[in-house]
Amino acid sequence: MYGSRGVGAFARRRTSAAVLGAALLMTACSSGGDSDEAAGAEITQQPKDANPFWVNPEGTAARQMADLRADGKKPEAEQIRKIAEQPAAEWISPENPEGQTRGFTEAADKAGRTALLVLYNIPHRDCGQYSQGGAADGDAYRAFIDSVAKGIGDRAATVILEPDAVLHLVDGCTPEKFHEERYDVLNGAVDKLKSLKNTTVYLDAGNAGWGNPDQIFEPLKWAGVDRADGFSVNVSNFYSTEESIAYGKQLSAKVGDKPFVVDTSRNGNGPYTGGDAAERWCNPPGRALGETPTIKTADPLVDAYLWVKRPGESDGECKGGPKAGEWWEDYAVKLAKAGD
Repeated sequence: MYGSRGVGAFARRRTSAAVLGAALLMTACSSGGDSDEAAGAEITQQPKDANPFWVNPEGTAARQMADLRADGKKPEAEQIRKIAEQPAAEWISPENPEGQTRGFTEAADKAGRTALLVLYNIPHRDCGQYSQGGAADGDAYRAFIDSVAKGIGDRAATVILEPDAVLHLVDGCTPEKFHEERYDVLNGAVDKLKSLKNTTVYLDAGNAGWGNPDQIFEPLKWAGVDRADGFSVNVSNFYSTEESIAYGKQLSAKVGDKPFVVDTSRNGNGPYTGGDAAERWCNPPGRALGETPTIKTADPLVDAYLWVKRPGESDGECKGGPKAGEWWEDYAVKLAKAGD
């Protein structure tokens, strides 16, 4: 490792929750909801000219906001509103990926917005850490990508492709015997997704704290970044937007001046510098929400600031957190408050 975990930890979304959520949000979009306490009743889309990405009115944060209001915890609910009203990425699990992506993209299309999706199912994922797993092998991953593509169809989608997958080829985390297969499936995924009419693809490229752009630019090319729309940086990490842009620009200059997107979901206070250096990436205290999602970045190389990691969801079972990907109310409230 180079002093920083990349993504760290994410949990696969439970199929039942994802599919049910998509169904509920589509109902909410069509009916507007019948109660002020409904999760999506007060959640609306952001102005399209600056923030074209879809806000899920039945997302985890929106449901938690409604639960807090129902419990009489209005101050906490208002903090969670800061998360619920912004578009955050939907992480597609391997269980019924076609149904999930269809549900999310149809709901986004109905709202006149673009769905923001993350694919995180690469074989041998996360090197056996908190989010270990992924597809069983290359064939299973190709089938997963095919299903995702069918679910997206011609609807507008922005896809963050496999956080840490290239990074872990470079930092020694992924064994050499898996490298050839990984490059092959990443290339195939880029080509498949780019064959869709309205899909934008950003191949993940690590973060400002892991190492040097010189170490990853060739692997990014081998993984197909030249045919992608660009790359993503700082996914689920805490490096400042300034640091992330500097890293992205250095890398862009080495991969044909490709543009990039920055995950600003939790980087408001920059990276944590205390505690065990090996786990500073995992549920660090004192962090804050970063810039809200927008395509108005004032930098021609930065296509967007995005909330790729879903604020309020745990990085893993560290520092008192629940399992990776599970909602952690106390941490979410602190993230929101820290930005005040």
